[in-house]
Amino acid sequence: MSKYTIHETAIVVTDKIGTGTRIWAFVNIQKNVTIGADCNICDHCFIEQNVTIGDRVTIKNGVSVWDGVTIADDVFIGPNTVFTNDINPRSKIVKPLVATIVSMGASIGANAVIVAGNKIGSYSMVGAGAVVTHDIRDYALVYGNPSRLAGYVCSCGTKLCGTENTKTEMICDECSKRYRFANNILTPINRE
Repeated sequence: MSKYTIHETAIVVTDKIGTGTRIWAFVNIQKNVTIGADCNICDHCFIEQNVTIGDRVTIKNGVSVWDGVTIADDVFIGPNTVFTNDINPRSKIVKPLVATIVSMGASIGANAVIVAGNKIGSYSMVGAGAVVTHDIRDYALVYGNPSRLAGYVCSCGTKLCGTENTKTEMICDECSKRYRFANNILTPINRE
């Protein structure tokens, strides 16, 4: 019995696949790809060589993940998301690839475009159809073309609301987790 599931129509060259991962129909995964445990890679995805994918990652239908992209644990990538790995692409001119990092817990909405060389922060949320042309802060909510900061989200995914002093503290209406905002950095406040 296999420790992971691969649909009969999928082309999977790598054997570095974690336990419980499911790879669905018409997926193409090239050599030297590492995929963590309990991932779900949906129909018609393409994962180019040398990509690293963490544990518990969901990649919805029609996503292409190119060489140079690293995806951390607990990431959600919406359908038809586009990654790039070349800032100035030209046919038949080989240039060094540009790295892109999707940090732990981040979510990317359907049809978003992630331009090469950017870091998507931990637990951030990129709205559907956004074009990411710069780094995204941890817990940031961005959308638009080009993407712009539209607020912050909790690790549970709910948009955060401010408290008495909205410039220093935020609270989640869904799970009551509290965050401190200082020097343009949002960090969780430990619960007692």
